[in-house]
Amino acid sequence: MSHQSTLIADDIEQYLKEHENKDLLRFITCGSVDDGKSTLIGRLLHDSKMIYEDQLAAITRDSKKSGTTGDEVDLALLVDGLQSEREQGITIDVAYRFFSTDKRKFIIADTPGHEQYTRNMATGASTASLAIILIDARHGVQTQTRRHSFIADLLGIQHLIVAVNKMDLVGYSQERFNEIVAEYQEVAEKLHAHDIRFVPMSALKGDNVVNRSEVMDWYTVDGKPGPAMLELLETVEIRHDQNLRDLRLPVQYVNRPNLDFRGYAGTLAAGILHPGQVVRALPSGKTSRVERIVTFDGDLKAAYPGQAITVTLEDEIDISRGDWLVAEDDNVLLASGFEADIVWMHETPMEPGKLYDLKLATRDVAGKVTAIDYQVDVNTMAHRHAEYLDLNDIARCHVELTAPVPVDDYRTSPGTGSFIIIDRLTNITVAAGMIHQPLESELPYEYREHDSKANVVWNRTSVTQVMREQIKGHRGKCVWFTGLSGSGKSTLANALEVELNRRGYHTMLLDGDNIRHGLCKDLGMSEADRVENIRRVGEVARLFAEAGIVVITAFISPFRSERDDARKLFGEGDFIEVHVDTPLDVCEQRDPKGLYQKAREGTIKDFTGISSPYEVPRAAELTVNTAELSQQEVIGMLLKQL
Repeated sequence: MSHQSTLIADDIEQYLKEHENKDLLRFITCGSVDDGKSTLIGRLLHDSKMIYEDQLAAITRDSKKSGTTGDEVDLALLVDGLQSEREQGITIDVAYRFFSTDKRKFIIADTPGHEQYTRNMATGASTASLAIILIDARHGVQTQTRRHSFIADLLGIQHLIVAVNKMDLVGYSQERFNEIVAEYQEVAEKLHAHDIRFVPMSALKGDNVVNRSEVMDWYTVDGKPGPAMLELLETVEIRHDQNLRDLRLPVQYVNRPNLDFRGYAGTLAAGILHPGQVVRALPSGKTSRVERIVTFDGDLKAAYPGQAITVTLEDEIDISRGDWLVAEDDNVLLASGFEADIVWMHETPMEPGKLYDLKLATRDVAGKVTAIDYQVDVNTMAHRHAEYLDLNDIARCHVELTAPVPVDDYRTSPGTGSFIIIDRLTNITVAAGMIHQPLESELPYEYREHDSKANVVWNRTSVTQVMREQIKGHRGKCVWFTGLSGSGKSTLANALEVELNRRGYHTMLLDGDNIRHGLCKDLGMSEADRVENIRRVGEVARLFAEAGIVVITAFISPFRSERDDARKLFGEGDFIEVHVDTPLDVCEQRDPKGLYQKAREGTIKDFTGISSPYEVPRAAELTVNTAELSQQEVIGMLLKQL
């Protein structure tokens, strides 16, 4: 149903023309069970006069039998259409409703809150530009709130309205609203959405849904009275959400009605297309110039995302269903494998290695999931190891195809960066996926620059560092203790390993003296040998970290350059340099091995601190002095760093 307008009676053709040219906003409502999603939609339709009289009479009658609002009309029954939904008072399937106002047209998807219907929620969110996340003011942020926020973000929704509902049940408390806003901000920090708004409301009473609330005059934005829900929906800017830079036209059909016409039909997924523009067909790479952009209503001077068009080209080149037309200078990768986030939607678990049919844009191709990097716990957003995927599970996976195809990042171009997985026997859609990035190479090895004296390549492993870390439950890191002999490096390193081991971390301690007994027993104490000693230690530490182990090293490592070289072997944040800055006189007093005395006597040459320099770190993550701090205090500081 459309909005009430005087033009309907006065000039129906003008009304229809204006209505046709309005913006369309698709949005979803989601949140925990009983947060009031269906009631909110019912209130939107009711207060904006979008309900027919017979509909209102029907839900008034049904409210006495299935309603949950006492003597008041239960507006949730407008969208809870299934008998089982009314009996249980919950939403099970996705319900779609259409309405419009003077400013915009809307399609609402009311999605279920129960965890077992996550796939239904993902279905509703896949075409939405905005999500309304409802929160019960009595209960605050729940696990379902986090789950639906994560899924909406995963599916690329950039606009979120956090509706704090049932404010009437907490006395319209501003303090309670502010508490929930602060609580949700912690969730928002992990999301990519750039536009998040907060609205206090009561869907049951109608406060701040269509009309601004008179009892919550404290609700302001930038010093002005805060907008009601409908005002936000009417004014949110979605035009810039579309990708107008990268031209993408997946060919759905080759239109050949006669010998004189050959057109390539499809829906423009991204970019702007003009007659005369040079385009390139993928995967063939052949180029031509656009001759016409044909539609049922006539030729277009320009086509925009979402428009169904037929394109004719100046040259006869081989293009078929599943091919893409892109701009001549667009750098689109062809790959037979990619990383993707997959939402599994079937009761039968996903089996890595099993062959499925995949549909990417308009192309059909066979493929399989070769590895699961990690499964996402949508309640906490934590990553965990998984061997297979059950119904409603979400995971980052490696997908391998039987033929190379053009690959787009989903967040850049959702229309060409998404796919579905189909069971080859039943022809049932079992999963939906969002491409993250193409896999670098199909080969088991890759070429990397190196200074090895041997002619070697880098062999790729099927088990990644992320997968190893998932099993161990923590990231692999290196804690690098450096300082003078006798400063307390080995003592601290040992104490740190004991504490980490007690807490369940997988650790390995590399001590300077111990390494000299095996790995570096062929090295002396010259400057060159000491540099090589630390180089070997750095490489071994990197291997332990790649295995998901927290590796702890205790070496004098006097030269700044050798420590910097070791740091370069690790990712950002995975190398923690600890300078044990104990004064020389204290170290010499301790002299646990009698080395300082021998160095003073000249028995030991090139001894750090006496006859060889120690270069102090410029930017160590932590500097401690064991003459001033207790071992317990230092370990506490280190644990904060980790």
